[in-house]
Amino acid sequence: MSSDSFPSLRDEFVIPEGWAYMAGNSLGLQPKAARTAIEAELEEWGRLGVEGWFESREPWLEYAGSLRGSVARLVGASPEEVVVMNTLTVNLHLLLASFYRPTVERYRILIEDTAFPSDLYAVQSQAAWHGLDPADAVLRVPVGEVEEAIARAGDSLAVALLPGVNYLNGEVLDVPGLTEAVHAVGAVAAWDLAHSIGNMPVALHDAGADFAVWCHYKYVNGGPGAPGGAFVHERHGSNLALPRLAGWWGNDPAERFKMEPEFVPRVGAEGWAVSTPPVLAYAPLRASLEQFDRVGLDALREHSLRLTGCLEGLLDEVARRRQMSVSTPRDPDRRGCQLSVSCAGARALAARLRAEHGVVCDFREPDVLRFAPVPLYNTYEDCHRVAAALLDVLGAR
Repeated sequence: MSSDSFPSLRDEFVIPEGWAYMAGNSLGLQPKAARTAIEAELEEWGRLGVEGWFESREPWLEYAGSLRGSVARLVGASPEEVVVMNTLTVNLHLLLASFYRPTVERYRILIEDTAFPSDLYAVQSQAAWHGLDPADAVLRVPVGEVEEAIARAGDSLAVALLPGVNYLNGEVLDVPGLTEAVHAVGAVAAWDLAHSIGNMPVALHDAGADFAVWCHYKYVNGGPGAPGGAFVHERHGSNLALPRLAGWWGNDPAERFKMEPEFVPRVGAEGWAVSTPPVLAYAPLRASLEQFDRVGLDALREHSLRLTGCLEGLLDEVARRRQMSVSTPRDPDRRGCQLSVSCAGARALAARLRAEHGVVCDFREPDVLRFAPVPLYNTYEDCHRVAAALLDVLGAR
C-alpha cells in the first residue's frame, strides 16, 4: 500500500484550529462521530428511562459486551478474553487481587524503572497491602535488563508487570519472549498496554500473557478518562474458582437477576467486572472503535511506519543543526508512532512550540519532548511543521 492510498480519517476528527497535534500518545483527538454517539444514548435515556437497559437500540445491559470484538482485535485476543470497564489502574488492582498472592518464597513484583508512576504506585501499594516492604518486594530494573532480572529473581518472582511500549521513550518490548521468560521461572506475566493499543499490533492470546490492562483515551481516541480495558487469558477466565474481588456485574448473566447471595462468576474476562457500566462514556469509544474496524490495524501500522520514519528523518536533520537527540529506538519494529527527543530546557520549548508555532507535543521529566504522528489523523505536513518549529525555537533559545 502506498502512502497515497492509505484511507486517512483526518476529516473525521475535530482538529484544534491551527494546530499540528502530536500529543495523541497522551490524549487522542475527538472523532466527530463521538458527539452523535453520545446524543443517541441521551435520546434513548430520554425516550426509555430505565427500560433502556433492555429496550435501547443497543441495550445498555450488554453495551460493554458489544465493544469486546473490536477491542479484542486490537490486542490479539478472543472477545471472551477482554472486558471494557473502569480505568487502567483500577483494573490493575482488580487483577492483581487475583494474580498477586504472595508466599514467603514467591513474593516479588518486577517492574521496569521508567514505568509510568501509576503502575509503580499500584504494585508498591499491593505489596504493602500484603504486609510486605515495597522496597524489598518491588524490583525496579532498567528496561534493557528485564530478561536477565527475571532469571535472577527466579523462584522469588510472583508477577512481572511490563509495558508493551515504554511511555517515556516509545520502545516496544517483546511480549511473547518476555512472557515466556516470566513463565519459565513460574511467575505471572502481566502487561500494561496503555501505549500499545491502537498504536501497533499485539498478540496477547498467542503470547500466553496471563493478564493485561490498558486505557482507551490515547491512541484509541475514546475521550478523556474513557473506560479502560483488561485481558484475562482463557485458561484463567474459565477457572471460576480463581479468587477475585467480586461485584454484581461480574455475575453470570443467567444468575444475575435472581439476586441470590452466592456470587457465580461469569466465564471469561467479564467475570472481573464489578460496577454498573457507564453507557454515556462508552458511546464515544464505540464511535472510535468503528474507525479501527473500518481501516484495520495492519494498514494503520503500515502507514504509521512511513509517517514515523518521515518524522524521524526530519528530527535527525534538526539534531545535526541544533543540540538535540532522538532517544527512541531506531529499529522501526522496536517502536510505535512515538518519537522522544531529549534536549535542555524541554519544558519551556514545549510551551514555545505551541504558543509560537501551534505545534502540540508533551513534556516529560527530566528533558523529554514526545511527538506522536498518529496515522489516523496526522499528516506529513504536520511532521514538517514540527521540524521547522524545532529549528526556530532551538535556534533562538
